Amino acid sequence: MKPTHIEHIGIAVKNLDDAIRLYQTVYGLECYATEEVPEQKVKTAFFMVGQTKIELLESTDPEGPIGKFIEKKGEGIHHLAFAVNGLAGALEETAANGVVLIDKTPRKGAEGLNIAFLHPKSTFGVLTELCEKP
Repeated sequence: MKPTHIEHIGIAVKNLDDAIRLYQTVYGLECYATEEVPEQKVKTAFFMVGQTKIELLESTDPEGPIGKFIEKKGEGIHHLAFAVNGLAGALEETAANGVVLIDKTPRKGAEGLNIAFLHPKSTFGVLTELCEKP
């Protein structure tokens, strides 16, 4: 597997509207899309910084992954996402190299991407997402 680029950096926030305001006011960035992903119990907002996206994530359910993350660790960087070509093959190769997969097969994520997560215990504490455009 060889990532083509950093697809996005995911940041967990308690209040999406407040976070959007900060990114627009302080950083001068434009929120180009918001989306709810019910399967992941999250609302998202996206910003472009050069070639990289920032994805803000607000939980829609305290028992969802972002809700649990904020409860345990507070707001902040949640994951790093790499774009790859051939996501299913990348997962097979990654698993063959001893990395524990959270997702053994791709699933749908925000912006219509196919996604899969690698367990942070296998990636030096960094929750890593692999993404591919369908």
